[in-house]
Amino acid sequence: MGDHFEKGQHALLNEGEENEMEIFGYQTHSCRKTLCLAGSIFSFGILPLVFYWKPAWHVWANCVPCSLQEADIVLLRTTDEFQTYSRKKVMWIYLSALNSAFGLTPDQPLITDEECLINRAIRKPELKVRYIKVQKIRYVWNNLEGQFQKIGSLEDWLSSAKIHLKFGSGLTREEQEIRRLICGPNTIDVEITPIWKLLIKEQSVKLYRLVESHNSITVPVCGRKAGVEELESRFLVPGDLLILTGNRVQMPCDAILLDGSCVVNEGMLTGESIPVTKTPLPQMDGSVPWKTQSEADYKRHILFCGTEVIQAKGACSRTVRAVVLQTGFNTAKGDLVRSILYPKPMNFKLYRDAIRFLLCLVVTATIGMIYTLCVYVLSGEAPGEVVRKALDVITIAVPPALPAALTTGIIYAQKRLKKRGIFCISPQRINVCGQLNLVCFDKTGTLTREGLDVWGVMPCDKNGFQEVHSFASGRALPWGPLCAAMASCHSLILLDETIQGDPLDLKMFEATNWEMAISGDNFHIKEVPAHAMVVKPSKTASQVPVEGIAILHQFPFSSALQRMTVIVQEMGGDRLAFMKGAPEKVASFCQPETVPASFVSELQIYTTQGFRVIALAYKKLEMDHHTTALARDKVEADLIFLGLLILENRLKEETKPVLEELISARIRTVMITVLHIDNYINIREEVSENTREGSYHFALSGKSFQVISQHFSSLLPKILMNGTIFARMSPGQKSSLVEEFQKLDYFVGMCGDGANDCGALKMAHVGISLSEHEASVASPFTSKTPNIACVPQLIKEGRAAFVTSFCMFKYMALYSMIQYVGVLLLYWETNSLSNYQFLFQDLAITTLIGATMNLNGAYPKLVPFRPVGRLISPPLLLSVIFNILLSLAMQTVGFILVQRQPWYNMGMYSACTVQNKSISNLTMPPTAPGKVESNDGFPSFENTTIWFLGTINCIIVALIFSKGKPFRQPTYKNYIFVLVLIVQLAVCLFILFADIPDLYRRLDLLCTPVLWRVCIVIMLSCNFIVSLIVEEAIIENRALWMIIKRYFGYQSKSQYRIWHRALANDPTWPPLNQMSPSDLPECDKEVSYSNPVFESNEEQL
Repeated sequence: MGDHFEKGQHALLNEGEENEMEIFGYQTHSCRKTLCLAGSIFSFGILPLVFYWKPAWHVWANCVPCSLQEADIVLLRTTDEFQTYSRKKVMWIYLSALNSAFGLTPDQPLITDEECLINRAIRKPELKVRYIKVQKIRYVWNNLEGQFQKIGSLEDWLSSAKIHLKFGSGLTREEQEIRRLICGPNTIDVEITPIWKLLIKEQSVKLYRLVESHNSITVPVCGRKAGVEELESRFLVPGDLLILTGNRVQMPCDAILLDGSCVVNEGMLTGESIPVTKTPLPQMDGSVPWKTQSEADYKRHILFCGTEVIQAKGACSRTVRAVVLQTGFNTAKGDLVRSILYPKPMNFKLYRDAIRFLLCLVVTATIGMIYTLCVYVLSGEAPGEVVRKALDVITIAVPPALPAALTTGIIYAQKRLKKRGIFCISPQRINVCGQLNLVCFDKTGTLTREGLDVWGVMPCDKNGFQEVHSFASGRALPWGPLCAAMASCHSLILLDETIQGDPLDLKMFEATNWEMAISGDNFHIKEVPAHAMVVKPSKTASQVPVEGIAILHQFPFSSALQRMTVIVQEMGGDRLAFMKGAPEKVASFCQPETVPASFVSELQIYTTQGFRVIALAYKKLEMDHHTTALARDKVEADLIFLGLLILENRLKEETKPVLEELISARIRTVMITVLHIDNYINIREEVSENTREGSYHFALSGKSFQVISQHFSSLLPKILMNGTIFARMSPGQKSSLVEEFQKLDYFVGMCGDGANDCGALKMAHVGISLSEHEASVASPFTSKTPNIACVPQLIKEGRAAFVTSFCMFKYMALYSMIQYVGVLLLYWETNSLSNYQFLFQDLAITTLIGATMNLNGAYPKLVPFRPVGRLISPPLLLSVIFNILLSLAMQTVGFILVQRQPWYNMGMYSACTVQNKSISNLTMPPTAPGKVESNDGFPSFENTTIWFLGTINCIIVALIFSKGKPFRQPTYKNYIFVLVLIVQLAVCLFILFADIPDLYRRLDLLCTPVLWRVCIVIMLSCNFIVSLIVEEAIIENRALWMIIKRYFGYQSKSQYRIWHRALANDPTWPPLNQMSPSDLPECDKEVSYSNPVFESNEEQL
C-alpha cells in the first residue's frame, strides 16, 4: 500500500499512546464484492480463509479508497515495528428511539455541555452517530473535528471545578439514556470462543472467570431529579453519581471521589493487598485539566474498577460520593483484560525461520510435483493417476504432523514447570525463555523478604544525630515528637478489630507499643469528628503526658511525591503535622538548620548496608484553622527534622545462590525498585561476582533515567550496556527500561511480585510474577513459590524446549526428505510405496518418535551460553543438508545396486515361499525382471530396498538428532524414547530377516537373499557412523565454530554487541571518578558510585 492518500482518507487513532494506529477509509465496491464472492465459492472457501489471515487483502479486494467521513469500512495499521492490519466495519447508533420518550429536538444540544464529545458526534437532523469498535473500545466520529475519538469516559479537559459543578448532583434520566446508547454498556465481556474458531484462535477460560463477576453488581446511583436508586452496574455511564455506603464494595467502574474518603484494596491491579487511602478531588479554581491541577498523583482521587472499597467515610456526616469516570473496557480492569486479549506481537526469530523453512519445503514439493508429472505423463499413465501421484508428493515433502510434533515439546515442558509450581498461560513463551540473556528483578518481596523489621531509630537534635535506639533491646522509645510521629504518621486502618495497612507502617506502629481505636459518639474534642482514628499508648509503652493522639487528616503517600503527611490533635495538647518519606525528600521540606550536617554520610552508611531508611519531621499548627481547609504546601513547609527510622529488609535465602547461578551462566541481572539507590549496591556487594579488571557498574535513579531518556537519548544505550541498578523507578519507568533493553536486542525477562510491576511484566519477552493475585493474569508465568528460584528453572526448561524444537524441526525435515527421496526414486520406475508402508513409517515410526523424543528434561546446570537462536544458522543448515545428501546418496546407491544384483536380472521372486532351495531354482521367466505380478504393482526389489533403508534411517536420524547435554538431560535418561527406538529397530530388523510370507505380502515387500539384507544393514551402519561423527565432531563442536567465525571475521549484529565493541574501543568511556559541581553531596542529591560490572563473553552462533 502506498503512502499517497486521498484527502481525509488517512488519520491517526490514539495518537501518542502505546496503542497508536493508522486508520484508512474505504467504501465497499459492489462489483469487487461480487467477484470476491465468486472467488470464495470457486476456491471452496480457501479465499475467505486467506482474507481472515490477511485483512488488508480483504479490504483492498472488496473496497475502493475514500475519505474517513464517507467510509463504511476502515483499515487499521499499528505504527509499531509489526505493522499489523485489522479491518473494521463502520456502524451506526440511532437515537430516534429516544424521541418519543424524551422529545429530543435536533436544534438543541442533547447534552448540557456543547463541547461534550457526545454532542459533536450526533449527526443532525437524523439523530444518529457513526462509530467503530476497535479492540473492545468504541470510537465515535466527531463531526466538528472530522476524526474518530474514543468514547466511554469523561473528557480529560474538564477541570475539577467543572466536574463538581456538572456531575455533583448526578445526571438527568435523559442524559443517562443518551450516554448509555452511545457509550455502550458498562461490561467487560470475554466471549467463549466457538469450537470451530479454536482451530485458529486461543481461549483463556481463566480470563473469562476473572471478568465474569464484574457485570453482576448492583450499586446506588443518584440522579439529578430521580434521587438515589439501585442500578445494575452494566447500566452505568460516565457522569453517573455513585453513592458508596458500607464496607467491602466492589467497584464496577473507574470513578472520581468527590466527597468523603475511602480505603481501597488495589490488589487486583498492583498484586499487593495493602489498603490504599483515597482522598476527594478538591474544588480548585481555574480551567486547568483536573489531572494536572494538583502536584500529587491524580490517581489518589480515583477508585479503580475491580478494586475493593474496604471502608468508606463521609466528611461531616455527608455521604461518600463518586462520579463515574470510565466504563467497560476503558477502565483500569478493562485495560488489563484488553492487554491479555490483544497482546503485543512477539518478534521471535524462531517462528519467522519456521515459516521460511516451510516455504523451502513447499518449493521442494513443487520441484517434486514437476518431476512426477514429467515421469508419469511420459510413461502414459492415466491423468487421474498422474494428479494423485503429484499431490502425494506435497503431503510427503511438507509433513502435516510438524506443528503437532513441535507442540508436544512445549506441552511436556509446561507439565514439568507445573510440577515445580510454575504456571504458564502463554505456552509459546516457554521457547523464548531459552533465549533470555538479561533478567530484571524487582527488589522488595522478590529479592528480599516480604516483611520489614524495625532495626532502630536515630533521633536528632540541635547538636546532630544522637545514639541509635535499638528496638532489639526491648526498651520502649522515650516520649517525644519522634515517638508521636511513629505512632500517628501512617495510613493504617482498624477493620474487624484488626489493624491493616502497609507493612512498613504496621512495623513502625508496632514498634511504639501503642494501640489503635475508633473514637465513639461521646468523643468531644474541638474539630475532631466523632469516629476519628485515635492512637493511644499501651501499658507497656513509655510514660506519655497525653491520653492519645487523634488523626484528623491525611495527605496520603504517593510514589510520585515520595512522602505522606498527617495532621493530628494531641488530647490535651497541641495540633501537629507529621511527615515521613524518602530521606532526601523529607529533608528538603525541613528548616536547613534542623537537618544535621552529617545527614548524607549517615544515610549512606545505612543504605549501603541494605537497610531501608525513612526520615521523619514535624511542625506545630495553629488551632484556628479547619484541618480540611489547610493546603498541603502550607502544612508541609518549614518542618523540623526529627530523625531517621531504620528498617531491615533481608535477602531471601534463595536470592544469593540464584543470582550467582545466573551470573556464572553469563546472564545479566538488573535490579529495579522504588527504593534508595544504595540498597541495591549492597545487594550487588553481597553477591560474589567474578568480573574482569577494569569493568564497572552504573547505578541510576528513576529521575536520572527520565532525564537521560528525554534529553540525552544518545547517551542512554551506553549507560544501559553497564547499567545494573535502577532505583526510585516508577511503574512507567520500569516498562520503559524493559523496552529500552529490548531495543538493544536483549531477550529480557522480568521477575516481580506484582506490586507496580504489571507494565514491565507485560512488556518483557518473559514476565514472571511471584504473586498469585489477579494481576498475575497479565504475566505469562506465575510462580507459586514466592522466590526467584523459579527464574533459572524457567531458563533451563526454556533452553530444553528450544533445543527440542530444533531437534524436531531437523527430524521432521529429514523424515520428510527421506520419504521424498525414496518416493521420487521409485517414481522413476513408475512405482511407489504402498499404503501400509506409508502407514508403518508415519505411525509406527515417526509418530512414536515425535511423541517421545521431547521427553528429555532440562539439564540441571546453566551453561554460560545459549542455544543457537535461529533455524537458518550455519551449524543447523549444515546438519540438515549433510544428512539429506547422505540419505540421498545411501538410497540412490541402494536403488542402483539392487538393480545390478545377479538375482535381479533372473527375475527372482519372493524367497519366502520356498525353503532350502538354491538361487537357480528360485527364478521366474525373465519377462518381468525384479517384479512380481500384483494388482497394485507395489512389490519390487527397489521398493523393498528403499523402504527398509528409509524406515531404519528414520530411526537412526532420531537418535542422532536427539540432543542431550548441555541443555537437555542425556538421551539415555529418556528411557521411554530409548525403549521406543530399540523396539522399532528390533521390529524393522525382524521384518528384514524374517521369512514370513503373509507379513511380506501385507507390507507389499519381497524377500531378498540374506546377503543383500546384510548389505542393507551395512549401508545403514555406514550412514549412522558417518552422520554421528559429523554431528559430534563438526556440527556440535562449538570451539570449531568459534575458530571459523574468528577466521572469517564474523561479528554479531545484535545492537548490544555492537555497542559493547564500540565502548571497548572508546578510551573516554566510562567517565570514572569524575564528579561535576552539581553532584556535590547535598540533601537532595544522590551519591555516585563505581563498581565492577558484569561483562558477557557469550558468543552467539
